[in-house]
Amino acid sequence: MSKKGHKKTNALRILDTHHIDYEVFTYEWSEERGAGIHVAESLHIPPEQVFKTLVGKGNVTGHVVFCIPVEGELDMKQAARVSGNKSVELIAVKNLLPLTGYLRGGCSPLGMKKAFPTYFDDSISSIPLVYVSAGLRGMQVKVNPQALVDVVGGTIAPLTMG
Repeated sequence: MSKKGHKKTNALRILDTHHIDYEVFTYEWSEERGAGIHVAESLHIPPEQVFKTLVGKGNVTGHVVFCIPVEGELDMKQAARVSGNKSVELIAVKNLLPLTGYLRGGCSPLGMKKAFPTYFDDSISSIPLVYVSAGLRGMQVKVNPQALVDVVGGTIAPLTMG
């Protein structure tokens, strides 16, 4: 799907404002199949190109955002270290919407209510295009990874277990 014919979200408005090329893809979202692996399967793309957005709270810095491949598991010790904290805990799902403006399954690293320090797993450097939530459940945006990192002022670091 092109830039026309879909609902504009804050995430897409930010990409437009910064003149960053992107492509929007939609898929059927359901609570039972809300996981990122379902996104990759639905869109017929390699799961290593689909990144999920996790929001945590550090004991020193406050809220932080981590974007990792959907098949990956966030290494909490590494997340704390790279974000300048001694510990980081993921926030409760019920706090996601009031904090970010996004629901679980539609949380994008772009266009949150407030700009939080954002960290991307270093695997993002080895893929040509990355898919992240466009800000709504059932909507993904395909974008250049470095452009995504740059527009949110993100940091690339190793974040996943393994």
